[in-house]
Amino acid sequence: MHGVFLACGLLTIGFVLLITVYLVVSGIPAIHRIGFFKFMFGTKWASTAAEPSFGILPFILTSIYGTAGAMLLGIPLGFFTAVYISKFAPKAVRNVLMGAVELLAGIPSVVYGLVGMLVIVPGIRTVFGLPDGASLLAAIIVLSIMVLPSIVKVSVNALDAVPREYEDASLALGANEVETAFRVAVPAARSGIAASVVMGVGRAIGEAMAVMMVSGNVANMPLLSKGGLFESVRFLTTAVASEMAYSAGLQRQALFSIALVLYLFILLVNAILNSILKKGGGK
Repeated sequence: MHGVFLACGLLTIGFVLLITVYLVVSGIPAIHRIGFFKFMFGTKWASTAAEPSFGILPFILTSIYGTAGAMLLGIPLGFFTAVYISKFAPKAVRNVLMGAVELLAGIPSVVYGLVGMLVIVPGIRTVFGLPDGASLLAAIIVLSIMVLPSIVKVSVNALDAVPREYEDASLALGANEVETAFRVAVPAARSGIAASVVMGVGRAIGEAMAVMMVSGNVANMPLLSKGGLFESVRFLTTAVASEMAYSAGLQRQALFSIALVLYLFILLVNAILNSILKKGGGK
């Protein structure tokens, strides 16, 4: 069994290395032909024009803003939901809420996108008086809902794992249930809660289908100071998904370059978050 487990671990590492090598080999040529700075910091993407442009800065900023906005909405809602389910909800209510969370986790991305198209996009158009509600804001709302199951499930498991003796000692010293939950249970479970945040960030960054359906999928620069929150945008993931089927030549190579940038971006975000969490956990 030791050999079987070792083989499985090595196989997993091999898959990661294979993906990394393939993306590097496929993505570097386009960056070399286009130019690193033109590719990374160019503000115009027109891959099918007579004189094509391959600037992906709008995609990078859109992915950053979309992920940050989704986590800004999703983390507080998911965290407080997890605390309520674990520490305050009656058993019947807990079972209902956990069932709803499990259901959210099992819903396909395309269904989230469909609901967003039918409910969120028209709602934004009506509330803000816009000609079209497909926008960065719609994508942020959809992503914030999609990250909730990861945050809630992992946080609940972490809170449930806190020894009951910690809470009993806090209550015996005169603290009420709310103080015990937030000053004893939550700090004790912070590593698990932090892991749920990392999982949520990964889900938000890597989502393609749902955001493609609600964001408008147009390569606009998301200038938040000029109402970019309500403009149609395109994410790194949707840029690859929307054009790969009919791409050829330099355009296809540029899409592999976008995939490489996205891959490195996810690795960088995970490394930064894990570094922060380890430092926090050591205090």
